[in-house]
Amino acid sequence: MSSDSLALLRKNAGQDIAALAEEHFKHDLQESDRDALKSAASKISTHVSIGSMVGLGLGVFLAFRLRRSRMQMFNALRANEKPTHVKFADGREEAVPDITPFLRPSTLGDVAAYTFFGFGGLFLGGETGLLTGSASAGRTITRDPESRERIETAFRRFRADVLRKEADALDKRKGVTELLGL
Repeated sequence: MSSDSLALLRKNAGQDIAALAEEHFKHDLQESDRDALKSAASKISTHVSIGSMVGLGLGVFLAFRLRRSRMQMFNALRANEKPTHVKFADGREEAVPDITPFLRPSTLGDVAAYTFFGFGGLFLGGETGLLTGSASAGRTITRDPESRERIETAFRRFRADVLRKEADALDKRKGVTELLGL
């Protein structure tokens, strides 16, 4: 599993593209546009962090509930009387093995439950935070129509430069992974 699987750990695409983005950020935008973009980026980061922590907490809570439920079921099964023999229609009797020790919740099962529920909650919470943060950031950027137009124009210019750079790299027989810094 790569670190890009979790929203909290995702990185940028590469140093060359980051430098190109920084150049467009400085030259194509006004100070208010840069502040709006920084505010939007911090909103995404905040939402992802909060979502990841809430998801992790929810996952651990659900693992705890599952463990407690398994223990209650085991205790109820152990306390009830169980048949020891089965009598068939032809009159013969067979002993029924006691499987209660095999149903006992184990430490390994508890570790697995906490691990998988924790990672699942972290993943779902982080992705949910990314979605809500992106929506909030989008509202921040589109609040001022003039600023929005400048930001969109700067982004189109940036994408055009990235595509030109990718085309030049392909013409020079460089792989796309080298271009992106992967």
